[in-house]
Amino acid sequence: MTARRKLESGVFVFAVFGALLIIPPLVYIFNHPILFFGVPQIVLYLFGVWALLVIGAAMLTHYLPRASDEDVHEGEE
Repeated sequence: MTARRKLESGVFVFAVFGALLIIPPLVYIFNHPILFFGVPQIVLYLFGVWALLVIGAAMLTHYLPRASDEDVHEGEE
């Protein structure tokens, strides 16, 4: 398996893991009347997950090599 395919698989796993972090049963764990600097705990959790997903996606796409002409035509056959 090429390095590009391994990284593409990693991107998929990252996306699925990110989606699992924002499903309601897990988010409701952080739904308590606790405030940090005046901000509810659930808001900090959701913003933190969102920020980590954005940073992780940026890092993964930075390391993803550009598709060559051979890779583009490989899927058409």
